[in-house]
Amino acid sequence: MAKQHEYVLRTVEERGIRLVRLWFTDVLGYLKSFAITPAELETAFSEGMQFDGSAIDGFSRVQEADMLAHPDPTTFQILPWRDDQAGVGRMFCGLTTPDGEPFEGDPRSVLQRNLARAADLGYTFMVGPEVEYFYFADAGPEPQLLDRGGYFDLTPLDVAQEYRRRTIMALESLGIPVEASHHEVAPSQHEIDLRYTDALTMADALMTTRLAVKEVAMEQGIYATFMPKPVEGIDGSGLHLHLSLFEGDRNAFHEAGAEYGLSPVARGFVAGLLHHGREITAITNQWVNSYKRLVSGFDAPVWITWARNNQSALIRVPTPKKGKPASTRIEYRSPDPACNPYLALSVILAAGLAGIEGGYELPPEIATDVNGLSPEELMAHGIDRIPGNLAAALDAMEESELVATALGEHLFEWFLRNKRAEWDRYQRHVSRYELEEYLPIL
Repeated sequence: MAKQHEYVLRTVEERGIRLVRLWFTDVLGYLKSFAITPAELETAFSEGMQFDGSAIDGFSRVQEADMLAHPDPTTFQILPWRDDQAGVGRMFCGLTTPDGEPFEGDPRSVLQRNLARAADLGYTFMVGPEVEYFYFADAGPEPQLLDRGGYFDLTPLDVAQEYRRRTIMALESLGIPVEASHHEVAPSQHEIDLRYTDALTMADALMTTRLAVKEVAMEQGIYATFMPKPVEGIDGSGLHLHLSLFEGDRNAFHEAGAEYGLSPVARGFVAGLLHHGREITAITNQWVNSYKRLVSGFDAPVWITWARNNQSALIRVPTPKKGKPASTRIEYRSPDPACNPYLALSVILAAGLAGIEGGYELPPEIATDVNGLSPEELMAHGIDRIPGNLAAALDAMEESELVATALGEHLFEWFLRNKRAEWDRYQRHVSRYELEEYLPIL
Protein backbone atom coordinates (compact mmCIF):
# COMPACT_ATOMS: atom_id res chain seq x y z
CA MET A 1 0.00 0.00 0.00
CA ALA A 2 1.30 3.44 -0.88
CA LYS A 3 2.75 5.55 1.94
CA GLN A 4 0.06 8.22 1.52
CA HIS A 5 -2.68 5.60 1.91
CA GLU A 6 -0.98 4.27 5.04
CA TYR A 7 -0.68 7.81 6.41
CA VAL A 8 -4.42 8.42 5.97
CA LEU A 9 -5.40 5.10 7.55
CA ARG A 10 -3.06 5.66 10.50
CA THR A 11 -4.22 9.26 11.01
CA VAL A 12 -7.88 8.27 10.87
CA GLU A 13 -7.29 5.65 13.56
CA GLU A 14 -5.09 7.81 15.80
CA ARG A 15 -7.30 10.92 15.59
CA GLY A 16 -10.58 9.08 16.11
CA ILE A 17 -12.02 10.11 12.75
CA ARG A 18 -15.60 8.86 12.48
CA LEU A 19 -16.44 9.90 8.92
CA VAL A 20 -14.46 10.74 5.80
CA ARG A 21 -16.16 12.98 3.27
CA LEU A 22 -15.30 12.38 -0.39
CA TRP A 23 -15.37 15.66 -2.35
CA PHE A 24 -15.68 16.46 -6.05
CA THR A 25 -17.42 19.14 -8.12
CA ASP A 26 -20.07 19.22 -10.80
CA VAL A 27 -19.68 21.08 -14.09
CA LEU A 28 -20.45 24.46 -12.47
CA GLY A 29 -18.06 24.00 -9.54
CA TYR A 30 -20.63 23.16 -6.88
CA LEU A 31 -18.94 21.06 -4.24
CA LYS A 32 -20.45 17.57 -3.95
CA SER A 33 -19.79 15.15 -1.12
CA PHE A 34 -20.72 11.84 0.39
CA ALA A 35 -19.39 10.32 3.59
CA ILE A 36 -17.86 6.92 4.23
CA THR A 37 -16.83 5.26 7.47
CA PRO A 38 -13.20 4.44 8.24
CA ALA A 39 -14.01 0.76 7.64
CA GLU A 40 -14.54 1.55 3.93
CA LEU A 41 -11.29 3.45 3.43
CA GLU A 42 -9.15 0.58 2.21
CA THR A 43 -11.84 -0.39 -0.32
CA ALA A 44 -12.11 3.25 -1.41
CA PHE A 45 -8.36 3.39 -2.07
CA SER A 46 -8.16 0.04 -3.86
CA GLU A 47 -11.43 -0.03 -5.82
CA GLY A 48 -13.10 3.39 -5.53
CA MET A 49 -16.56 4.08 -4.07
CA GLN A 50 -19.54 3.65 -6.38
CA PHE A 51 -22.29 6.28 -6.63
CA ASP A 52 -25.12 7.35 -8.96
CA GLY A 53 -23.86 10.16 -11.18
CA SER A 54 -27.05 10.68 -13.15
CA ALA A 55 -28.47 13.24 -10.71
CA ILE A 56 -25.37 15.49 -10.80
CA ASP A 57 -25.27 18.31 -13.31
CA GLY A 58 -22.79 17.67 -16.11
CA PHE A 59 -22.34 14.05 -15.19
CA SER A 60 -23.62 10.83 -16.75
CA ARG A 61 -26.96 10.02 -18.35
CA VAL A 62 -29.51 7.87 -16.50
CA GLN A 63 -28.57 4.79 -18.52
CA GLU A 64 -24.88 5.34 -17.65
CA ALA A 65 -25.39 6.23 -14.00
CA ASP A 66 -22.70 4.28 -12.19
CA MET A 67 -19.55 6.19 -11.29
CA LEU A 68 -16.56 5.51 -9.06
CA ALA A 69 -14.94 8.06 -6.74
CA HIS A 70 -11.25 7.45 -6.03
CA PRO A 71 -10.02 9.53 -3.04
CA ASP A 72 -6.70 11.31 -3.47
CA PRO A 73 -4.83 10.60 -0.21
CA THR A 74 -2.58 13.63 -0.69
CA THR A 75 -5.64 15.84 -0.09
CA PHE A 76 -6.64 14.31 3.25
CA GLN A 77 -7.41 16.91 5.91
CA ILE A 78 -9.47 16.97 9.11
CA LEU A 79 -12.32 19.49 8.91
CA PRO A 80 -11.92 22.12 11.64
CA TRP A 81 -15.38 23.66 11.87
CA ARG A 82 -18.49 22.93 13.95
CA ASP A 83 -18.43 20.72 17.00
CA ASP A 84 -20.91 18.33 15.43
CA GLN A 85 -18.38 17.65 12.66
CA ALA A 86 -15.51 16.86 15.05
CA GLY A 87 -13.74 13.78 13.84
CA VAL A 88 -14.59 14.33 10.16
CA GLY A 89 -11.96 14.22 7.42
CA ARG A 90 -12.11 14.98 3.73
CA MET A 91 -10.39 14.00 0.50
CA PHE A 92 -10.83 15.24 -3.05
CA CYS A 93 -11.58 12.48 -5.54
CA GLY A 94 -10.86 11.53 -9.10
CA LEU A 95 -13.86 10.05 -10.90
CA THR A 96 -13.88 7.09 -13.26
CA THR A 97 -16.40 5.00 -15.11
CA PRO A 98 -16.96 1.41 -13.93
CA ASP A 99 -14.44 0.38 -16.64
CA GLY A 100 -11.79 2.44 -14.87
CA GLU A 101 -11.59 5.14 -17.55
CA PRO A 102 -11.25 8.76 -16.34
CA PHE A 103 -14.71 10.34 -16.42
CA GLU A 104 -14.82 13.11 -19.04
CA GLY A 105 -17.28 15.12 -16.95
CA ASP A 106 -14.98 15.41 -13.94
CA PRO A 107 -13.62 19.00 -13.83
CA ARG A 108 -10.66 17.95 -11.65
CA SER A 109 -9.65 15.33 -14.21
CA VAL A 110 -9.93 17.95 -16.95
CA LEU A 111 -7.46 20.18 -15.12
CA GLN A 112 -5.11 17.24 -14.52
CA ARG A 113 -5.17 16.47 -18.23
CA ASN A 114 -4.28 20.07 -19.14
CA LEU A 115 -1.54 20.16 -16.51
CA ALA A 116 -0.11 16.93 -17.93
CA ARG A 117 0.10 18.62 -21.32
CA ALA A 118 2.00 21.53 -19.77
CA ALA A 119 4.27 19.04 -18.01
CA ASP A 120 5.04 17.41 -21.37
CA LEU A 121 6.36 20.82 -22.45
CA GLY A 122 8.43 21.03 -19.27
CA TYR A 123 6.20 23.46 -17.37
CA THR A 124 4.55 23.50 -13.95
CA PHE A 125 1.62 25.93 -13.78
CA MET A 126 1.72 28.03 -10.60
CA VAL A 127 -1.19 30.08 -9.26
CA GLY A 128 -1.66 32.63 -6.47
CA PRO A 129 -5.24 33.97 -6.11
CA GLU A 130 -6.79 37.02 -4.49
CA VAL A 131 -10.25 35.87 -3.38
CA GLU A 132 -12.86 38.62 -2.91
CA TYR A 133 -16.27 38.16 -1.28
CA PHE A 134 -18.97 39.91 0.77
CA TYR A 135 -20.39 39.38 4.24
CA PHE A 136 -24.09 40.15 4.63
CA ALA A 137 -26.45 39.85 7.58
CA ASP A 138 -28.30 36.99 5.89
CA ALA A 139 -28.93 35.30 2.54
CA GLY A 140 -32.11 37.23 1.80
CA PRO A 141 -32.70 38.98 -1.55
CA GLU A 142 -32.09 42.44 -0.01
CA PRO A 143 -28.37 42.39 0.94
CA GLN A 144 -27.75 44.01 4.33
CA LEU A 145 -24.19 45.35 4.61
CA LEU A 146 -22.29 44.84 7.84
CA ASP A 147 -20.05 47.91 7.59
CA ARG A 148 -19.17 51.04 5.65
CA GLY A 149 -15.47 50.21 5.40
CA GLY A 150 -13.19 50.59 2.42
CA TYR A 151 -9.78 49.42 1.23
CA PHE A 152 -7.50 48.37 4.12
CA ASP A 153 -9.78 49.98 6.76
CA LEU A 154 -9.51 48.88 10.38
CA THR A 155 -11.98 48.98 13.26
CA PRO A 156 -14.56 50.50 13.58
CA LEU A 157 -15.08 50.59 9.80
CA ASP A 158 -14.12 46.94 9.43
CA VAL A 159 -16.31 44.81 11.70
CA ALA A 160 -15.29 41.53 10.07
CA GLN A 161 -11.69 41.17 11.25
CA GLU A 162 -12.69 38.40 13.64
CA TYR A 163 -14.52 36.51 10.84
CA ARG A 164 -11.45 36.71 8.61
CA ARG A 165 -9.16 35.66 11.47
CA ARG A 166 -11.27 32.58 12.18
CA THR A 167 -11.34 31.75 8.47
CA ILE A 168 -7.57 32.03 8.16
CA MET A 169 -7.09 29.77 11.19
CA ALA A 170 -9.44 27.23 9.61
CA LEU A 171 -7.61 27.38 6.28
CA GLU A 172 -4.20 26.99 7.87
CA SER A 173 -5.41 23.99 9.86
CA LEU A 174 -6.49 22.56 6.50
CA GLY A 175 -2.97 23.02 5.13
CA ILE A 176 -3.80 26.11 3.04
CA PRO A 177 -1.26 28.93 3.67
CA VAL A 178 -2.71 32.44 3.63
CA GLU A 179 -0.51 35.30 2.49
CA ALA A 180 -2.71 38.26 3.45
CA SER A 181 -6.24 39.40 4.18
CA HIS A 182 -7.94 42.77 4.42
CA HIS A 183 -11.09 44.79 3.94
CA GLU A 184 -11.68 45.40 0.24
CA VAL A 185 -12.84 48.49 -1.63
CA ALA A 186 -16.59 48.14 -1.23
CA PRO A 187 -18.55 48.20 2.05
CA SER A 188 -18.75 44.71 3.60
CA GLN A 189 -16.33 43.35 0.96
CA HIS A 190 -13.24 41.39 1.97
CA GLU A 191 -10.25 39.65 0.45
CA ILE A 192 -8.09 36.66 1.35
CA ASP A 193 -4.89 36.03 -0.63
CA LEU A 194 -3.59 32.45 -0.74
CA ARG A 195 0.11 31.66 -1.06
CA TYR A 196 0.92 30.50 -4.61
CA THR A 197 1.28 26.83 -5.40
CA ASP A 198 0.71 24.42 -8.29
CA ALA A 199 -2.62 24.76 -10.10
CA LEU A 200 -4.26 21.49 -9.00
CA THR A 201 -3.47 22.10 -5.35
CA MET A 202 -4.74 25.66 -5.76
CA ALA A 203 -8.01 24.61 -7.40
CA ASP A 204 -8.62 22.26 -4.45
CA ALA A 205 -7.65 25.09 -2.08
CA LEU A 206 -10.09 27.50 -3.74
CA MET A 207 -12.95 25.04 -3.34
CA THR A 208 -11.98 24.58 0.32
CA THR A 209 -11.64 28.33 0.86
CA ARG A 210 -15.14 29.04 -0.45
CA LEU A 211 -16.52 26.45 1.96
CA ALA A 212 -14.41 27.66 4.90
CA VAL A 213 -15.52 31.28 4.43
CA LYS A 214 -19.17 30.22 4.34
CA GLU A 215 -18.85 27.81 7.28
CA VAL A 216 -17.22 30.43 9.53
CA ALA A 217 -19.84 33.00 8.52
CA MET A 218 -22.62 30.54 9.39
CA GLU A 219 -21.01 29.91 12.78
CA GLN A 220 -21.16 33.66 13.44
CA GLY A 221 -24.77 33.99 12.33
CA ILE A 222 -24.04 35.95 9.14
CA TYR A 223 -23.79 35.05 5.44
CA ALA A 224 -20.81 35.10 3.08
CA THR A 225 -21.25 35.23 -0.69
CA PHE A 226 -18.97 34.91 -3.71
CA MET A 227 -21.69 36.28 -6.00
CA PRO A 228 -19.77 38.48 -8.47
CA LYS A 229 -21.98 41.59 -8.21
CA PRO A 230 -24.39 41.36 -5.28
CA VAL A 231 -24.93 45.14 -4.79
CA GLU A 232 -25.63 47.68 -7.51
CA GLY A 233 -23.41 50.76 -7.58
CA ILE A 234 -20.37 49.37 -5.73
CA ASP A 235 -17.50 47.11 -6.81
CA GLY A 236 -18.12 43.46 -7.48
CA SER A 237 -15.94 40.56 -6.35
CA GLY A 238 -13.11 39.29 -8.51
CA LEU A 239 -10.72 36.37 -8.40
CA HIS A 240 -7.44 37.95 -9.49
CA LEU A 241 -5.12 35.12 -10.50
CA HIS A 242 -1.34 35.58 -10.30
CA LEU A 243 0.10 33.13 -12.81
CA SER A 244 3.51 31.80 -13.79
CA LEU A 245 5.16 28.78 -15.38
CA PHE A 246 8.12 27.08 -13.80
CA GLU A 247 10.71 24.80 -15.42
CA GLY A 248 11.90 22.83 -12.43
CA ASP A 249 12.89 25.43 -9.83
CA ARG A 250 13.32 28.19 -12.43
CA ASN A 251 10.60 30.73 -13.17
CA ALA A 252 10.16 30.45 -16.94
CA PHE A 253 8.46 33.87 -17.01
CA HIS A 254 11.67 35.66 -15.95
CA GLU A 255 14.57 36.69 -18.16
CA ALA A 256 17.27 38.92 -16.72
CA GLY A 257 17.83 42.01 -18.83
CA ALA A 258 14.73 41.49 -20.96
CA GLU A 259 12.17 44.26 -21.34
CA TYR A 260 10.11 44.33 -18.12
CA GLY A 261 12.01 41.16 -17.10
CA LEU A 262 9.56 39.09 -19.16
CA SER A 263 10.92 36.05 -20.99
CA PRO A 264 9.63 34.97 -24.44
CA VAL A 265 7.62 32.31 -22.58
CA ALA A 266 5.86 34.96 -20.50
CA ARG A 267 5.26 37.20 -23.53
CA GLY A 268 3.78 34.29 -25.47
CA PHE A 269 1.59 33.28 -22.51
CA VAL A 270 0.19 36.81 -22.18
CA ALA A 271 -0.35 37.05 -25.94
CA GLY A 272 -2.25 33.76 -25.85
CA LEU A 273 -4.52 34.96 -23.07
CA LEU A 274 -5.23 38.19 -24.96
CA HIS A 275 -5.85 36.40 -28.26
CA HIS A 276 -8.24 33.85 -26.73
CA GLY A 277 -9.62 36.17 -24.04
CA ARG A 278 -13.15 36.36 -25.44
CA GLU A 279 -13.33 32.59 -25.96
CA ILE A 280 -12.49 31.65 -22.38
CA THR A 281 -14.58 34.31 -20.62
CA ALA A 282 -17.71 32.14 -20.36
CA ILE A 283 -15.68 29.71 -18.26
CA THR A 284 -13.96 32.29 -16.07
CA ASN A 285 -17.20 34.27 -15.68
CA GLN A 286 -19.96 31.70 -15.89
CA TRP A 287 -23.03 33.42 -14.43
CA VAL A 288 -25.49 35.98 -15.82
CA ASN A 289 -24.50 38.09 -12.82
CA SER A 290 -20.79 37.88 -13.69
CA TYR A 291 -21.27 40.45 -16.45
CA LYS A 292 -22.79 43.00 -14.07
CA ARG A 293 -19.24 43.22 -12.65
CA LEU A 294 -17.42 43.53 -15.99
CA VAL A 295 -18.55 47.10 -16.67
CA SER A 296 -16.70 50.41 -16.75
CA GLY A 297 -16.56 52.66 -13.70
CA PHE A 298 -15.05 50.07 -11.37
CA ASP A 299 -11.75 48.20 -11.09
CA ALA A 300 -12.95 45.16 -13.06
CA PRO A 301 -11.52 44.96 -16.61
CA VAL A 302 -13.69 45.61 -19.64
CA TRP A 303 -11.14 45.76 -22.43
CA ILE A 304 -8.70 43.06 -23.53
CA THR A 305 -5.37 44.76 -22.89
CA TRP A 306 -2.24 44.31 -20.81
CA ALA A 307 -0.16 46.74 -18.79
CA ARG A 308 2.31 46.84 -15.92
CA ASN A 309 0.62 49.25 -13.53
CA ASN A 310 -2.91 49.75 -14.77
CA GLN A 311 -5.90 48.34 -12.91
CA SER A 312 -8.12 48.76 -15.99
CA ALA A 313 -6.14 46.16 -17.95
CA LEU A 314 -7.29 42.55 -18.32
CA ILE A 315 -3.72 41.41 -17.64
CA ARG A 316 -1.40 43.26 -15.29
CA VAL A 317 2.32 42.54 -14.95
CA PRO A 318 3.26 43.31 -11.33
CA THR A 319 6.78 44.51 -10.64
CA PRO A 320 8.77 41.55 -9.28
CA LYS A 321 10.47 41.95 -5.92
CA LYS A 322 14.06 43.18 -6.24
CA GLY A 323 16.46 40.25 -6.45
CA LYS A 324 13.62 37.70 -6.55
CA PRO A 325 13.11 36.55 -10.16
CA ALA A 326 10.83 33.78 -8.86
CA SER A 327 8.22 36.46 -8.13
CA THR A 328 7.87 37.36 -11.84
CA ARG A 329 4.24 36.70 -12.74
CA ILE A 330 1.20 38.05 -14.51
CA GLU A 331 -2.17 38.90 -12.96
CA TYR A 332 -5.28 37.80 -14.88
CA ARG A 333 -8.06 40.05 -13.59
CA SER A 334 -11.35 39.07 -15.21
CA PRO A 335 -12.30 35.80 -13.41
CA ASP A 336 -14.74 36.00 -10.53
CA PRO A 337 -14.76 33.85 -7.39
CA ALA A 338 -17.93 31.99 -8.40
CA CYS A 339 -16.26 30.22 -11.33
CA ASN A 340 -15.37 26.54 -11.41
CA PRO A 341 -11.62 26.86 -10.64
CA TYR A 342 -10.73 23.54 -12.28
CA LEU A 343 -12.25 24.60 -15.60
CA ALA A 344 -11.09 28.22 -15.34
CA LEU A 345 -7.47 27.23 -14.79
CA SER A 346 -7.76 24.67 -17.60
CA VAL A 347 -8.79 27.19 -20.26
CA ILE A 348 -6.42 29.88 -18.97
CA LEU A 349 -3.51 27.44 -19.23
CA ALA A 350 -4.64 26.27 -22.67
CA ALA A 351 -4.79 29.85 -23.94
CA GLY A 352 -1.37 30.67 -22.51
CA LEU A 353 0.26 27.55 -23.96
CA ALA A 354 -1.31 28.30 -27.36
CA GLY A 355 0.42 31.67 -27.27
CA ILE A 356 3.78 30.07 -26.45
CA GLU A 357 3.54 27.23 -28.97
CA GLY A 358 2.04 29.42 -31.68
CA GLY A 359 4.62 32.17 -31.25
CA TYR A 360 1.91 34.80 -30.76
CA GLU A 361 3.25 38.33 -30.79
CA LEU A 362 2.61 40.39 -27.67
CA PRO A 363 0.75 43.58 -28.63
CA PRO A 364 1.94 46.94 -27.22
CA GLU A 365 1.23 47.75 -23.60
CA ILE A 366 -1.73 50.07 -22.99
CA ALA A 367 -0.58 52.10 -20.02
CA THR A 368 -3.43 54.62 -19.98
CA ASP A 369 -6.92 54.08 -18.53
CA VAL A 370 -8.60 52.18 -21.35
CA ASN A 371 -12.02 53.26 -20.17
CA GLY A 372 -11.10 56.81 -21.13
CA LEU A 373 -10.31 56.00 -24.78
CA SER A 374 -12.76 56.95 -27.50
CA PRO A 375 -14.25 54.30 -29.84
CA GLU A 376 -11.90 55.58 -32.56
CA GLU A 377 -8.87 55.22 -30.29
CA LEU A 378 -9.92 51.72 -29.23
CA MET A 379 -10.29 50.73 -32.87
CA ALA A 380 -6.96 52.30 -33.80
CA HIS A 381 -5.24 50.22 -31.09
CA GLY A 382 -7.15 47.08 -32.11
CA ILE A 383 -8.58 46.72 -28.60
CA ASP A 384 -11.46 44.27 -28.27
CA ARG A 385 -14.03 44.18 -25.47
CA ILE A 386 -14.69 41.36 -23.05
CA PRO A 387 -18.11 39.83 -23.92
CA GLY A 388 -20.82 42.07 -22.52
CA ASN A 389 -23.13 39.33 -21.32
CA LEU A 390 -23.30 35.59 -20.83
CA ALA A 391 -24.92 34.97 -24.23
CA ALA A 392 -22.11 36.77 -26.07
CA ALA A 393 -19.52 34.89 -24.04
CA LEU A 394 -21.17 31.56 -24.85
CA ASP A 395 -21.25 32.46 -28.56
CA ALA A 396 -17.50 33.11 -28.46
CA MET A 397 -16.88 29.90 -26.52
CA GLU A 398 -19.00 27.77 -28.85
CA GLU A 399 -16.80 28.80 -31.80
CA SER A 400 -13.59 28.06 -29.91
CA GLU A 401 -11.61 24.97 -30.84
CA LEU A 402 -9.19 25.82 -28.04
CA VAL A 403 -11.88 25.69 -25.33
CA ALA A 404 -13.45 22.54 -26.81
CA THR A 405 -10.07 20.80 -26.74
CA ALA A 406 -9.21 22.03 -23.24
CA LEU A 407 -12.52 20.90 -21.73
CA GLY A 408 -13.15 17.82 -23.84
CA GLU A 409 -16.35 17.16 -25.77
CA HIS A 410 -18.44 16.00 -22.80
CA LEU A 411 -17.85 19.01 -20.53
CA PHE A 412 -17.87 21.46 -23.43
CA GLU A 413 -21.37 20.36 -24.46
CA TRP A 414 -22.76 20.09 -20.90
CA PHE A 415 -21.45 23.50 -19.96
CA LEU A 416 -22.93 25.16 -23.04
CA ARG A 417 -26.28 23.39 -22.56
CA ASN A 418 -26.48 24.39 -18.89
CA LYS A 419 -25.53 28.00 -19.51
CA ARG A 420 -27.79 28.44 -22.53
CA ALA A 421 -30.67 27.31 -20.28
CA GLU A 422 -29.62 29.86 -17.64
CA TRP A 423 -29.57 32.64 -20.23
CA ASP A 424 -33.02 31.59 -21.48
CA ARG A 425 -34.40 31.80 -17.93
CA TYR A 426 -32.85 35.24 -17.52
CA GLN A 427 -34.33 36.40 -20.84
CA ARG A 428 -37.82 35.46 -19.67
CA HIS A 429 -37.43 37.17 -16.30
CA VAL A 430 -39.03 40.60 -15.70
CA SER A 431 -36.71 42.43 -13.31
CA ARG A 432 -37.44 44.99 -10.61
CA TYR A 433 -35.54 47.54 -12.72
CA GLU A 434 -37.97 47.07 -15.61
CA LEU A 435 -41.00 47.34 -13.33
CA GLU A 436 -39.71 50.48 -11.63
CA GLU A 437 -38.50 52.06 -14.88
CA TYR A 438 -41.36 51.25 -17.24
CA LEU A 439 -44.53 50.26 -15.39
CA PRO A 440 -45.36 53.78 -14.17
CA ILE A 441 -45.03 55.35 -17.65
CA LEU A 442 -45.85 52.75 -20.29
